[in-house]
Amino acid sequence: MEERPEAELISIPATPIVSTPEILTPSGLRSPRSTFISPRFLSPIGTPMKRVLVNMKSYLEEVGHLTKLNPQDAWLPITESRNGNAHYAAFHNLNAGVGFQALLLPVAFSFLGWSWGLISLIIAYFWQLYTLWILVQLHEAVPGKRYNRYVELAQAAFGEKLGLWLALFPTIYLSAGTATALILFGGETMKLFFQTICGSSCSSSNPLTTVEWYLVFTSLCIILSQLPNLNSIAGLSLVGAVTAVIYSTMMWTLSVSRKRPPSISYDPISSPSSTASLLSVLNALGIMAFAFRGHNLVLEIQATMPSTLQKPARVPMWRGAKVAYTLIAACLFPVAIGGYWAYGNLMPAGGILNAVFAFHSRDIPTGLLSFTFILVVFNCLSSFQIYSMPVFDSFEAGYTSRTNKPCSVWVRSGFRVLYGFINLFVGVALPFLSGLAGLLGGLTLPVTFAYPCFMWVVIKRPKRYSFNWYFNWILGWLGVAFSLSFSIGGVWSLVNSGIKLKFFKPPS
Repeated sequence: MEERPEAELISIPATPIVSTPEILTPSGLRSPRSTFISPRFLSPIGTPMKRVLVNMKSYLEEVGHLTKLNPQDAWLPITESRNGNAHYAAFHNLNAGVGFQALLLPVAFSFLGWSWGLISLIIAYFWQLYTLWILVQLHEAVPGKRYNRYVELAQAAFGEKLGLWLALFPTIYLSAGTATALILFGGETMKLFFQTICGSSCSSSNPLTTVEWYLVFTSLCIILSQLPNLNSIAGLSLVGAVTAVIYSTMMWTLSVSRKRPPSISYDPISSPSSTASLLSVLNALGIMAFAFRGHNLVLEIQATMPSTLQKPARVPMWRGAKVAYTLIAACLFPVAIGGYWAYGNLMPAGGILNAVFAFHSRDIPTGLLSFTFILVVFNCLSSFQIYSMPVFDSFEAGYTSRTNKPCSVWVRSGFRVLYGFINLFVGVALPFLSGLAGLLGGLTLPVTFAYPCFMWVVIKRPKRYSFNWYFNWILGWLGVAFSLSFSIGGVWSLVNSGIKLKFFKPPS
């Protein structure tokens, strides 16, 4: 059979051919007007036009995609600068992921024991790593829209009013509450540093009181908070990340290298009744949940990065987050395991830092101990900045929406000074705040463990009754149930431990 010649390729017009009526000549042949699809006819005009359209498409993909921004975003601290990268993401996530809450993990082990302590720590770590991945993906889930703040994503998933009510309180509390706790912890650590350096000569002089140390620490925080936006504090986050890794390593190294107390025991701290034991375990799990906070900052960190269709921000964000959370695991697991191995159920309620000072203050060189304290102070100063940035952003968003102009340097500075002294006032009024880790972990747990799973189902809409659908619904509702249970355990621990709610009476 004779082989037919290969058909010639013909350009396909943008509109269907049937949309142009066919015109015939008197001889019955096609009119030349129907041959407008010929490459020979299009080459003088079509090629330059096509080049223009291709270039325009590329420009829109590179510049226009995902940049439908509210003009107000260019005035706010979180979205003012978009030159972030994977390194900045690693610094910010590590600074936010390791802090003084990590030093409380051995306290949770003293109530859970070895088996349940390790199981709970592993589950909590991988659970929060999964929800972190969800938030990174949902930041640009809708083409042409970036969810730059946790509350914005909650409103997109749950509705304007419900999303605001569900997300506003825990995220604001995680930011402002953590900043207040950092003032208390940082001020007390500064006092310990001064006492360690000064030694016996401090008793003959007139040392600063605890409240005065709070004021010193707050003043330093306010000075550093004058940096304008989230990208501008990347250097501080690097300092916070490095100091967190160093002092976490020093804490567990000093603990395991010294002789353990003779009366040490690894039996979980017992309670007089089974109900009390259960509530103690729930409070311990709440302490562990509080150590895995920081998801209220994920979307904000990703918002500082440029994003296009070809180079979405989720790629460098996830790259930086993987590095950060590898280092976070290298800090949290040794602190929890090493601290519990060294002190068992003798672990003080204040965590491993208090245990090192209580058991080894005499056999550890003064210079090494004071160096550890100053590292903790630097980390608290750096963490204060990143946790306060969402609150600064909220203040300035309210101002710019009313005045329709950016904040001046004096207005921005005034907001931050006011915020710092409000946190100082709350810390002095509620000096027992740092002892409520279990309760606070329960109240803020949904931000990290529950809401992201619900957001994924609502926005991504996985196939109904599929594994993905069931998995996220189950994780989300488990997070809600744990939140309620841990909160109840935290309240019980507050009552059972006899924490005295002495308002405006910080330690001397």
